[in-house]
Amino acid sequence: MQRKVALRLSAASAAMALAAGVGVVLSMPEASAATGTATGYATQNGGTTGGAGGQTVRATTGTAIHAALCGRASSSTPITIEVEGTINHGNTAKVSGSSCNTAAGVIELKQISNVTIVGVGGGAVFDQLGIHIREASNIVIQNVTIKNVKKSGSPTSNGGDAIGMESGVRNVWVDHTTLEASGGESEGYDGLFDMKDDTKYVTLSYSVLRNSGRGGLVGSSESDLSNGFITFHHNLYQNIDSRTPLLRGGTAHIYNNHYVSLNESGINSRAGARAKVDNNYFEDSKDVLGTFYTDAAGYWQVSGNVFDNVTWSSPGTDNNPAGPNPQSNTTVSIPYAYTLDAAACVPDVVSRTAGAGKGLQVSNGSCTVQSPTSTPTAPPTSATPTPTPSPTSGPSQPSGTNLSIGAGSDGSSKATGTSYGNVRDGDMSTYWSPAASTGAISIKWGSATSVSRIAVREAAGATGAIGAWKVVNGDTGAVLTSGSGAGAITFPRTSLSKVTFEITGSTGTPKVAEFETYAQ
Repeated sequence: MQRKVALRLSAASAAMALAAGVGVVLSMPEASAATGTATGYATQNGGTTGGAGGQTVRATTGTAIHAALCGRASSSTPITIEVEGTINHGNTAKVSGSSCNTAAGVIELKQISNVTIVGVGGGAVFDQLGIHIREASNIVIQNVTIKNVKKSGSPTSNGGDAIGMESGVRNVWVDHTTLEASGGESEGYDGLFDMKDDTKYVTLSYSVLRNSGRGGLVGSSESDLSNGFITFHHNLYQNIDSRTPLLRGGTAHIYNNHYVSLNESGINSRAGARAKVDNNYFEDSKDVLGTFYTDAAGYWQVSGNVFDNVTWSSPGTDNNPAGPNPQSNTTVSIPYAYTLDAAACVPDVVSRTAGAGKGLQVSNGSCTVQSPTSTPTAPPTSATPTPTPSPTSGPSQPSGTNLSIGAGSDGSSKATGTSYGNVRDGDMSTYWSPAASTGAISIKWGSATSVSRIAVREAAGATGAIGAWKVVNGDTGAVLTSGSGAGAITFPRTSLSKVTFEITGSTGTPKVAEFETYAQ
């Protein structure tokens, strides 16, 4: 079954190699921050907004993504994580904290809520590394590429799923993503977009799913029927053997998708599932709709679809194709508003909008492409809000990932009502104060970490209180630099597991709201 996928991939790989060999640079539109609003079933059950209204941070590694999750005040504190660069096994470690439950080798969105992950800048690629959503709600994933996630071979991640959801997941919007493999199960891959074990109110929109044996499923077995209310719209399914998707029970709304080269079967509605299939374009494919590989019947309501060079197999005990003249055998009521593009223009609209790096373009429902409406978010920062200006002039504000988020902290005696952890929580309204007019606060990690800049931010009402200070390597006791006044501080790049900011003089009660650390 997987040979067709492999053969078509070999031709594509050869073309890419040729382009690289002659020095051709393939450019893509610069990606944008999270925009638009959820559509489809993700708008139900209270809606899906992700991290809107919360802090915005930037991450260039999987560990930094986990650290941002773990650095929140709680597991439900809203956060938008802007991702740029390649996320892989080498830079995705487990991070611990009371607001997260992470693991190495997979982006783990487990037992959390109110999170947006969005690709920005030059784009975000999750290479051989999947995103696992478990016991979570109100999640947005936008403008990222996830490729070659394996369940067997090496390395493995997320059971072989590009994006997998399970165990009471609610309200997920996945938008403008590219999900791809390099073969089927025999090559070590599983599904691109899987939902099971009571997952509900999910929308997959404007995405590309390609070069895989399995597009995705709703329900892991004929007894896993608690999933449903899923919308699939304006997606491209290309060079997929089956499961576009496989529906076991539940309700799905499938509209304005472009299906090309479905090699064995397509939308597989079974075990009582009900699918509303509107204005899709099926091309150069086989058995694009029906109940396949089981005698547990599923149902569909069809309208406005185009079947272009589609072949159909004969009915059998475990095979009930909807064609060659698909007719509705159920009715499905849709609770949200939507506008259908005409099926004839779907290939053009989807080619211009679907996938990561397309500028988050969408259809206006009249076969015309437009930019989405922006979603209000907090201003982007490295990892914390913009600091209160300090009277001290010094180096420019550090950029990149704040390494303090998700790290540990300790220090000298603290004033009543303050906490060491307040300096690494991304919240300018909380702070640490020493028990006296001087004292020390430290950031620490479980392993050596390279640091060359820090930013010490004073709490509101205490600006200018910090006088003389020194920065100390907590591993060796060596003084890295010294000076006076809070703000941005630079020193030679040093690998250490603990860095200490020691206040040796003050003009009032020092209040450190944030002690940020940066690699550069």
